[in-house]
Amino acid sequence: MDIDFPLVLVVLTFATGLIWLADKLFLRERRLAAARSSSPGVGQEGESVSGDEAEPKEPYLVDLSRSFFPVLAIVLVLRSFLVEPFQIPSGSMLPTLEVGDFILVNKYAYGLRLPVAGTKILEVGDPERGDVMVFRYPEDGETNYIKRVIGLPGDRIRYQDKQLFINGELVDTSFVARLPPMELRREDLGTVEHDIFLTLGRPGNSGEGEWVVPEGHYFVMGDNRDNSNDSRYWGTVPDELIVGKAFAIWMHWKSITSLPSFDRVGGIE
Repeated sequence: MDIDFPLVLVVLTFATGLIWLADKLFLRERRLAAARSSSPGVGQEGESVSGDEAEPKEPYLVDLSRSFFPVLAIVLVLRSFLVEPFQIPSGSMLPTLEVGDFILVNKYAYGLRLPVAGTKILEVGDPERGDVMVFRYPEDGETNYIKRVIGLPGDRIRYQDKQLFINGELVDTSFVARLPPMELRREDLGTVEHDIFLTLGRPGNSGEGEWVVPEGHYFVMGDNRDNSNDSRYWGTVPDELIVGKAFAIWMHWKSITSLPSFDRVGGIE
């Protein structure tokens, strides 16, 4: 079963903060009063022992909450509004991103959103053509997907014979290398140049069609064109499902049986 980590983080932060605040405002004084009433507070030679010196030990849950709340709050703010890490689970973005890449996603590039709910509370910017974008899968609204932004609101997208057309114009690609079973090509989206894979021998009618991108939506495709479940099959991505912009690889770790590698550290084009 998948764990909704953002929801767990919000709940833990709220719970520990509430316990810490309740102790600060109410419970600590009651605890001190109970300790004073149960002890005469008289030291050697009749000297009174101050309340601070006689303060009883904090309950375990209060001590735990006071220690963890600041850490959880910082992680929640950083993860929700600044940068969030993800791991690439599939090869749909090859050759740009490999299985096992750990990436960083800018959470404020497309506007600040509330954690869990995803409601945008501050406009900052919009996705641009060529961005590598993380979003929640439109068909379930929960699973995180990563693809490249191809079509912006109002664009007409056509994919035919493994060729991409945007608003009636053929997107230029150039041959780079033949790497059976793949062909490596360089695609120019106007603002971004990046590598794509085409599968040799695969029929050219896979994922063919023509689409008009609705307002507030984005058309996305994987760089591994013949092996990507994307907007060609399930439609466009609405703005409210956007998570953020992927901008860097910080580690590669394909499986628990292998060693982490930092050879792929760098920006994402």
